[in-house]
Amino acid sequence: MPKSSLADRIDQGRGMAPADLVLKGGRVFDLITGDLVESDVAICGDTIVGVFGSYVGRKEIDVSGCVLVPGFIDTHLHVESSLVTPHEFDRCVTPRGVTTAICDPHEIANVCGIRGIEFFLHSASQLVMDLRVQLSSCVPSTHMETTGARLSASDLVPFMDHPKVIGLAEFMNYPGVLMKDEGCLEKLETFRGRHIDGHAPLLRGNDLNGYISAGIRTEHEATTYDEGLEKLRKGMRVLIREGSVSKDLHALAGLLTERFSPYLCLCTDDRNPLDIGEHGHLDYMIRTAIELGAAPLAVYRAASLSAAEAFGLKDRGLIAPGKRADIVVVDSLEGCHASLVLAGGVVADDAAFAARAVTEPVARHSVKAPPITSGDFRTGGNRVETPVIGILPGKIITEHLIFDIAPEDGDKRPDIARDLVKIAVIERHGVNGNRATGFVKGFGLRRGAIGSTVCHDHHNIAVVGADYGDMALATTRLGEIEGGFVVVEGGRVLAELALPVAGLMSLSSFEEVREKLVALRAAARSLGVTLEEPFLQLAFLCLPVIPHLKITDMGMVDVDRFEVMP
Repeated sequence: MPKSSLADRIDQGRGMAPADLVLKGGRVFDLITGDLVESDVAICGDTIVGVFGSYVGRKEIDVSGCVLVPGFIDTHLHVESSLVTPHEFDRCVTPRGVTTAICDPHEIANVCGIRGIEFFLHSASQLVMDLRVQLSSCVPSTHMETTGARLSASDLVPFMDHPKVIGLAEFMNYPGVLMKDEGCLEKLETFRGRHIDGHAPLLRGNDLNGYISAGIRTEHEATTYDEGLEKLRKGMRVLIREGSVSKDLHALAGLLTERFSPYLCLCTDDRNPLDIGEHGHLDYMIRTAIELGAAPLAVYRAASLSAAEAFGLKDRGLIAPGKRADIVVVDSLEGCHASLVLAGGVVADDAAFAARAVTEPVARHSVKAPPITSGDFRTGGNRVETPVIGILPGKIITEHLIFDIAPEDGDKRPDIARDLVKIAVIERHGVNGNRATGFVKGFGLRRGAIGSTVCHDHHNIAVVGADYGDMALATTRLGEIEGGFVVVEGGRVLAELALPVAGLMSLSSFEEVREKLVALRAAARSLGVTLEEPFLQLAFLCLPVIPHLKITDMGMVDVDRFEVMP
């Protein structure tokens, strides 16, 4: 909907002229008082101009019996983790009430650098939702991985004042901040006074004070009530997260009170179309939080008003005159099932999505891994004592376990009886051909292999398996389909999903992606996998800024020591 003139907004707000659009007969949830008030809502262009009164509109929509709430704001996510392009993500979540999303495109930036950020900025200008972009701070996230690009502060400066840019994205390299790494400090200095997103799992005490003192304002990695409370007390806005792997809502729901809610937001971080289809997006978080006992006023504030305030989006977050016309019509506060969504005054329907221009995808044919054979998955060494990554379901934090694994013929082999299977990372950007192997516990895998090019955040190939031949086939197949997910058993591909845009995003609809994810999960379970979301869980085993033990193409990483293990 085109923007209206100031004179039009004044006249329509006063009722001197018919409003462009009026929502009639519903009850408005007032996030200031907590009251539900029966009222018309008048809209002029993309702006709310009238509420708590009666209006006549050129177009009127009857919303009798429904509740009107402000559009939801997802305060931290990676669109790439939805496995679809920004346009399909828009079509997937906007009808569920997400009218603003704040993304960090560091997944695609780690593959193709500035081209990936430009792709997101171009796409953001074409969507129904308002997609805001944080400039990726950690490409790569550390010095302990090989990526397809490296971004310095000077690379980001030309985009700082872009209208879709809010600030600097999650500063994942928190050890680099505390160690005063030169590159980290340069980026923090460049964005001083602007919004800087945080990422500091388990960081507490004086180290947390030092991290916040660098100008970092928000945090989405709190995983316990006490951790969240400490970060709130120290002035951080805590973004409560519920993704496909990282599920922190239950642990942090106690913080969602009317007292704390002005400083709390909601985010999904990494959530795929299967979970969105089965459960929902921010609407699912809202329903679940209320089921857990949180007051609806606290929850809806966190979903909109508090999020807008935290990120300086002063034009939204309330159903009030002068605010952007982001409105969700739901069945009830507890149900949170959207029947109508307005984003900037535009009804988010099939016609609106069909009218969008589309940006041409980038980073095709980005998987350039070297030829791999079964012998490449052998793990040498004479020491029986072996570090093992321990999966904690529902978390991206891992355990640093130690098991005795005796080498046989110079190779430490998978031990299915103890759920110790092989994990490997193969560099796929065509930089150095690095390969690293290790062990992981928690998949339940008994045969075959699963592989992925969604491998945070360097996005090399990650493969876990009980059979070296199947691991080699999985790696080879990922190259043939330009990246994605594969499940292999007995020398045969059981299921796959091609992600040809940077090895991260599909060119198919979110409905098609969802169907293929169903087949992939079923194939993984047929191999014995017990994890609800094995593919994203595998991806996070490769992120060396999340405690405690991870793996990259350079080897096993002791995150607590912040070093590649010998």
